[in-house]
Amino acid sequence: MQLAAIIVSLVLTVVGVALLARAIGQFVRYFKLGQPVPAGARTDNPYQRSVTLVREFLGHTRMNRWGIVGFAHWFVAVGFLTLPPTIVTAYGQLFRADWTLPVLGGFLPYELYIEFIGVMTTLGIAVLIVIRLLNLPSRPGRKSRFAGSKMGQAYFVEYVILTIGLAIYVLRGLEGALHHVDHYEPAYFASYPLVLAFKGLSVGVLQNLVYLFAMIKLSTTMIWMITVSLNINMGVAWHRFLAFPNIWFKRNADGATALGALQPMTSAGKEIDWEDPAEDAVFGVSQVEQFSWKGILDFSTCTECGRCQSQCPAWNTGKPLSPKLLIMSLRDHAHAKAPYLLAGGGKTMEGDEKATAEQLKDVPASALAEAERPLIGTLEENGVIDPDVLWSCTTCGACVEQCPVDIEHIDHIVDMRRYQVMIESAFPSEAGTMLKNLEKKGNPWGLAKKQRVEWTKEVDFEVPIVGKTIEDLSEVEYLYWVGCAGALEDRAKKTTKAFAELLHMAGVKFAIMGGDEKCTGDSARRLGNEPLFQQLGQENVAMLNMAYGEDDEDPSTRKPKSSKKIVATCPHCFNTIANEYPQLGGEFEVIHHTQLLQHLIDEGKLIPVTSVEGLITYHDPCYLGRHNKVYTPPREIMSAVPGLRQQEMHRHKERGFCCGAGGARMWMEERIGKRINTERVDEALSLNPDIVSTACPFCLVMLTDSVNGKKNDGKAKESLQVVDVAQLLLDSVKTPADPEDAPEPESATEPEPAK
Repeated sequence: MQLAAIIVSLVLTVVGVALLARAIGQFVRYFKLGQPVPAGARTDNPYQRSVTLVREFLGHTRMNRWGIVGFAHWFVAVGFLTLPPTIVTAYGQLFRADWTLPVLGGFLPYELYIEFIGVMTTLGIAVLIVIRLLNLPSRPGRKSRFAGSKMGQAYFVEYVILTIGLAIYVLRGLEGALHHVDHYEPAYFASYPLVLAFKGLSVGVLQNLVYLFAMIKLSTTMIWMITVSLNINMGVAWHRFLAFPNIWFKRNADGATALGALQPMTSAGKEIDWEDPAEDAVFGVSQVEQFSWKGILDFSTCTECGRCQSQCPAWNTGKPLSPKLLIMSLRDHAHAKAPYLLAGGGKTMEGDEKATAEQLKDVPASALAEAERPLIGTLEENGVIDPDVLWSCTTCGACVEQCPVDIEHIDHIVDMRRYQVMIESAFPSEAGTMLKNLEKKGNPWGLAKKQRVEWTKEVDFEVPIVGKTIEDLSEVEYLYWVGCAGALEDRAKKTTKAFAELLHMAGVKFAIMGGDEKCTGDSARRLGNEPLFQQLGQENVAMLNMAYGEDDEDPSTRKPKSSKKIVATCPHCFNTIANEYPQLGGEFEVIHHTQLLQHLIDEGKLIPVTSVEGLITYHDPCYLGRHNKVYTPPREIMSAVPGLRQQEMHRHKERGFCCGAGGARMWMEERIGKRINTERVDEALSLNPDIVSTACPFCLVMLTDSVNGKKNDGKAKESLQVVDVAQLLLDSVKTPADPEDAPEPESATEPEPAK
């Protein structure tokens, strides 16, 4: 028994270690195939990055959002990292059954730790196995987050861990029996029942059992190592190693998710100079090797857990996009194509092969075939990513928010969109109208700039306008950035007028631009038209700086960010000006209107007094919530309004469900599956609310459209309103002379929006 155990264990160890070393080398070579990143972009502040890694791992900050799953996974992960000493012990036991580790062997704290972690790891993996079985992909529809995952690989990994955990437990019992533990000892607090069970066996039998279970433990470990080394696209196993560098190299050293701003376009590791781009600059991604090395690391790190998929609004409404399946497809394609790329293969811009026939002679046929596949293409074209997958994304950020290993899905999707828009001119036709309007008129509707200030004629007080009634913004506290929707879309204009009236009532000095401002470029950028975003953004930044009295040619006039305050009612404008305009030289202090309104209520400058009766549910705008972490102010405003009873929808805050307008989807029709806004409204209607509130003009339009449709079909009560929280607050702040004179709430019924 001992001889067999030694031979089997050592042979498997030699093979396993050799293959693991080869696999690590393959990974390094594969990651180097990706493009470099700008200097310091992924390595700044190494101390903070290390702190973030430790915090995310030990705190399981993402996994613990999933209750028992996070708890169980924590013990499995910690066990994987801290139980290797038991492997060393097992090797020693092959040669002497009662062998223990020097120093640590017999040290009570160590013994206690091994007992505890060994048992908890075993129980933890058992829990995860049960959870996976309860969420089988065979469940109807798309309800399982494991749908599309490689279940065979997952079960293999889980049962390997279970086997090793049980082997550790049995070996601990055998060790106790061999060491003549004849009464309860803390060092064997978990395995003591097995110590008692083995106590009556002879020394020879105990020794043979130790050899057997040491071999089982080591052989199982090495078979796992051999298997994963031969399958380096086995994310469910490799994430155990790759998650650590992936988290350390995440976009933000402080641990913030890769949301908010999109990254500037780069080529060969340098930001593209849009005034004079290099002749060989690559715009967007059309080949897998054009992703950065961090992108390829992202793909390889995916553990196929499906948390992103379970939260994705596209997947949940029957669209072809699953963030998980997209990342898995890119991973499998990258690994399959790698031998061709490592041999020097690649295509020029004209589609010619870079490598010679001699260089490619030893490349496997499968890799050559993979190299011929277009990265973006239909099923008939044998594409890796279908165009419908690419254009289904609303960039809501649910995938990035939930991913436990910090994969940056949105950045990769937008990079592929950029190539499709800028080079191929291949994008949904409806979006073309929006782009033309932005280019010609500076707003998505193509309306004249003078119409941006028409709403000011509908309020009974003067709204200061920069360059007309005031010289510059030094005369006021805030610039109110009205935005295109707030100025031009009928429903959004109600929010604009309500917010302006609230500022006026609170005595806040504010002004608006005179119509020369243009769209911030949010939709253009997320669609993939980076040059148009750059143009719109630079013009707006220059205009804003001038409005604040800055002279670009005279740096001495530059003012601190804190003196350039902007408030926006549109989360998309808010996000772009606050997070993306700094990339263009625009440093401003930007807040959302709900934040300012909450502040004014807290200061007593706005006092809600009139009761607004009814049950209200709030819809979190993605670009206010997930992208910028503003969840509390809108809810506190509603709490301050007398009469309102708040109830949250099932999906809210970090897990809020998109309205369907983000990522330039506002300007594209939904032709596949259920409309996202309909899904969201159905969730709201399940609460039978009187009011659905939000804090975004895009959300307001999308939710109102669906509610109106429900009313027409008799599925929603006619009294149901969809309003911005600013409208609610205004209704409550106004004090009618007589209760009978209280104004009726405005109906949400409006004509269909111009798209």
